[in-house]
Amino acid sequence: MTVGLVVVCHSRPLARAAAALASEMTPGVTVEVAAGLDETTFGTDAVAISEALVAADSGDGVVVLMDLGSAVLSAETALEFLDDDQRARVLLCPAPLVEGLVAAVVTAASGASRAEVAAEAMSGLAGKQSHFGASVQDPVPSGTESGAPDAVVTVTNPHGLHARPAARLVGAMRVFDARVELRNVTTDSAWVSASSLTRVATLGALQGHELAVRASGAQAQAAVDGFVALAAGAFGEATPGVAIGPSRGSGSSPGVAIGPAMRLHEPKLDIPDEPSQGAEAELARLDEAMQATRQEISQIPGEIFEAHLLLLDDDELLGGARARIERGATAPAAWQAATDAVAGEFDALDDPYLRGRAADVRAVGAQVLRELLGVTASTVPVTADGVVLIAADLTPAEAAGLDPARIEGVVLAGGSPTSHAAILTRTRGIPAVVGAGPHVLEVAEGTLVAMDGGTGEVEADPPAERLAELRARAAAQAVARDQARALASRPAVTRDGVTVEVGANVGSVDEARTAAANGADLAGLVRTEFLFLDRDRAPDADEQESVYLRIAEALGGRRITLRTLDAGSDKPLPYLPAPGEANPFLGVRGIRHSLAHRAMFAEQLRAIVRVARRTPVSIMFPMVTVVGELLEARRMLDEAIGGETPDGLLVGMMVEVPAAALRARDFVPYVDFFSIGTNDLTQYTLAAERGNADLRALTEGLDPAVEQLIRAVGEAAGERVVVSVCGELAAASAVVPRLLAAGVRELSVAPSLVPDVKQTVRDA
Repeated sequence: MTVGLVVVCHSRPLARAAAALASEMTPGVTVEVAAGLDETTFGTDAVAISEALVAADSGDGVVVLMDLGSAVLSAETALEFLDDDQRARVLLCPAPLVEGLVAAVVTAASGASRAEVAAEAMSGLAGKQSHFGASVQDPVPSGTESGAPDAVVTVTNPHGLHARPAARLVGAMRVFDARVELRNVTTDSAWVSASSLTRVATLGALQGHELAVRASGAQAQAAVDGFVALAAGAFGEATPGVAIGPSRGSGSSPGVAIGPAMRLHEPKLDIPDEPSQGAEAELARLDEAMQATRQEISQIPGEIFEAHLLLLDDDELLGGARARIERGATAPAAWQAATDAVAGEFDALDDPYLRGRAADVRAVGAQVLRELLGVTASTVPVTADGVVLIAADLTPAEAAGLDPARIEGVVLAGGSPTSHAAILTRTRGIPAVVGAGPHVLEVAEGTLVAMDGGTGEVEADPPAERLAELRARAAAQAVARDQARALASRPAVTRDGVTVEVGANVGSVDEARTAAANGADLAGLVRTEFLFLDRDRAPDADEQESVYLRIAEALGGRRITLRTLDAGSDKPLPYLPAPGEANPFLGVRGIRHSLAHRAMFAEQLRAIVRVARRTPVSIMFPMVTVVGELLEARRMLDEAIGGETPDGLLVGMMVEVPAAALRARDFVPYVDFFSIGTNDLTQYTLAAERGNADLRALTEGLDPAVEQLIRAVGEAAGERVVVSVCGELAAASAVVPRLLAAGVRELSVAPSLVPDVKQTVRDA
């Protein structure tokens, strides 16, 4: 958690501008604005200020900065509207509004206390005073004049070490367990603390000035090395003639990767000009190729291949190919024409989700065509080692086949963070950037490429300074990753002593084993639909029980959260054909689908109850929208139990629909936990399909509206009902503290990300 900030000002545009400037220095700190009576009327409102104070308080309290006159009086009045606990966590700070706010944001981002944040804000004018030769209050340096530096660097920034690069410097130095001090050798300044933005500003470091650094403490050398690398990269600021991050996509799998560019070796799929061997022979060729493809896809675990398997049984696709064969075409020519026709129909649709199905059709089409032509699949060259793979996109099969020991990172011109390829690279722990743009495909093989899968930065042939910065970043991440893995089996406890369970989202027994190896506290989400989709009939209770128990055993008896079948028109079952829907995401899916097919639902509930009598189980109902759905599901669960409830059986529901979040209090009497699916909750709240690259700016990160819904769930849950998050945002380091502040006490992420998320919780 971090200290929140509130800006009280007579002018709303002025306050917003100050907050925007401060947030540019260090994003991720909550800055609430209580300013003006409206967009054009000057004034302050005590009620609006009190609301801002509540919104900004994540538990570590709030520091308030005010402009003048009635702003101070209104802020004092606003405190009277708060309860005693909230009032005790608020500090009114008479710091300069703009300079103080910038210093406060940078300091708060490091996890500093309210008093430390306020003190830095109060010193906000120190740099300006020093520049003009005015006396600086409390000029005592953090170090003494004596002592040799550990390193000396030259400032290359055209405008010197001004606010933005200084903020990056302070943020970078605060993460080390070390006391880091700086001195301007050129001006013969005193040593100052590198963790104080206001003290760094007093150095007056201009372009060409030499800065000395020294450090002491457990991570002293790492801090010095990090400072030198940061200076080599102009403290993260672009300089003339140096293109830093010429390409920026979406970070989809965290980690820095540096290596020579390598392209997939994609075989040509040329249809031979040959006569048909007759309809019967050509149909047999097609059936054989499809069976081989089905077997190949089935060997890849995970639910994301379900759509591909279903396409192999698609009547329109198969019918089109067979009709062409009957008219005299060869199997390869018929299949190619049929897939092109179906993909073209999807391309022409308005709905982005349905348009996205064209990629699935083409991927499956290419797999079958390769079988027909006897051509091997796209592969990474056997000589590739330590490379950054660049491609337009990856099929799920291609992504699943990547070797993390040989592939340093992946850069895709297209795709989105929720695409099949992105999910697989994240699961396999390979840094990846998606949606980088078509120009990345122009990078020649062998060109050195540097990328950051957390920020989305991609750069080909980076200059030496930039390369040094990224290598230092990679080294720091490696140290942090190793530390996180060493502590992976330990509980995740925040600095305030709050224990947060970190589980894994799994869709197979193999993924459960990976989760256990990475220290998962539980399976926070078991996607049971992987048992239902690749077959011509539903699994019975015995088969389900066997698989669920194997998942529990793979996790060493830890609790498993079994989400009941999340199928429907967006994930159709071949043996339960459903009428087409214009928008499957708004159709008969999740609990709606289960209650419409009660015999199959009852069979799954019986299997889950059996498992719950042998191992800790939580049952979770997806896509619940109204209380009646939950009550009916619980009634059917009671029928499956038939008598005494298994010890430790917990019942919960997914919160994916805004209506469920807003009415969470109505569900509280009937659940033990809420699990928030942020992927669907985000797309439903913002009316933005999460797989649509054109809407990436809307769906990335934690939108304030979605955050409000999560807070509403946390407030409704109280102390008895546990709130969990199992969507992609549960793994976002910048978002996790905000989730915890909203009342979330369990996170569930991709198995490979468990150690990092646990460490993020410990740092919160």
